[in-house]
Amino acid sequence: MFETIAVAPPDAILGLNEAFKADRNPNKINLGVGVYKDEQGQTPILNSVKEAETLLLKSEQTKSYLPIDGPPDYGVAVQKMLFGPDHEILTSGRAVTAQSPGGTGALRVAADFIHQQFPNSTVWLSDPTWPNHPSIFGAASVKIATYPYFNSATNDVDFSGMMNALDSAQKGDVVLIHGCCHNPTGVDLSAEAWQQLADQIQQKGLLPLLDFAYQGFAEGLDEDAVGLRTLSRPGAELFIASSFSKNFGLYNERTGAITLVAASNEPAQVALSQLKRCIRANYSNPPAHGSAIVTTILTQPELRTKWASELTAMRERINGMRHLFVETLNEKGVKENFSFITQQRGMFSYSGLTTDHVAALRDRHGVYIVGSGRINVAGMTAENMDYLCSAIADVLSNEK
Repeated sequence: MFETIAVAPPDAILGLNEAFKADRNPNKINLGVGVYKDEQGQTPILNSVKEAETLLLKSEQTKSYLPIDGPPDYGVAVQKMLFGPDHEILTSGRAVTAQSPGGTGALRVAADFIHQQFPNSTVWLSDPTWPNHPSIFGAASVKIATYPYFNSATNDVDFSGMMNALDSAQKGDVVLIHGCCHNPTGVDLSAEAWQQLADQIQQKGLLPLLDFAYQGFAEGLDEDAVGLRTLSRPGAELFIASSFSKNFGLYNERTGAITLVAASNEPAQVALSQLKRCIRANYSNPPAHGSAIVTTILTQPELRTKWASELTAMRERINGMRHLFVETLNEKGVKENFSFITQQRGMFSYSGLTTDHVAALRDRHGVYIVGSGRINVAGMTAENMDYLCSAIADVLSNEK
């Protein structure tokens, strides 16, 4: 039976990583896969994470299963990080949180829940969006539509296009919104735009689903939650899929959460029972180590302070690379204006490089970028910047 199966196409991002590994160019640069790298080009383990793991190793007493929705103290810690410790949503008890295997697992649980509980709802995705979003919701048999998001002429959010498209959404539809550090464009909604979007969602009876994978990577933990907290009005309902891969560096621990906010405590608890059914049929219960690290750091003041400092250092390094990138391109005599990249936020930038540019960079220089032109700024270092910008200058100057 297996002999009849066709070869699946490689993943647009992870497949690029495999090609990079096979490349023999000694100067090769990987700006494709979305992981943070330090100035030495390594993905480090945070010192706060190592300290938390040392404490856990000493105190751990069992390897028994976790509850289906994960440890209760993890859920509390996640909610306080999302909303702030004294938010009305927490004091009213109208939020429930279930641990998930990363942000991807959270999105899949949300997709299964939407398919089962709201079978007539359409999930609206930004165009462009993370390439795995359509696959996740498509695999759950959820209907998908898109709204414009990026204006290539201004290198900013196409907010009027976004709002006009969502005006055609039906009551009960779900709107997936990137909480901050939009992937792949790096451009985010302003505070005023979040207010207008929240008004429209409330007026039309839509359900927002925030993909919140980069809290702390744009401006700061609380600053990056402005959109989420704007949507979190009294009585408002919403979903949040959060990830700790980036801001804690826990990529291979697959640590995330799905948080559901209802109008009051009782429907939240009922909804949790259905979320747990989705989890049970999917992966049964979550892994323990990553959530224990996050809980330990977020609940111990000294460790939390160290972690916040390390998160700030990662954010500032990325922002520094944005400015150095633009400055170095200018030094190389590149005529195109890339200054907009300094205004983008988070790990990614929509560079404006075409598929032909991307192919030429890979084939001639061993520089690996996603076909859309998305660049992982965190893969840049002071050491590889000159080679990278020389490669881009060469490709742009040799256009036919």
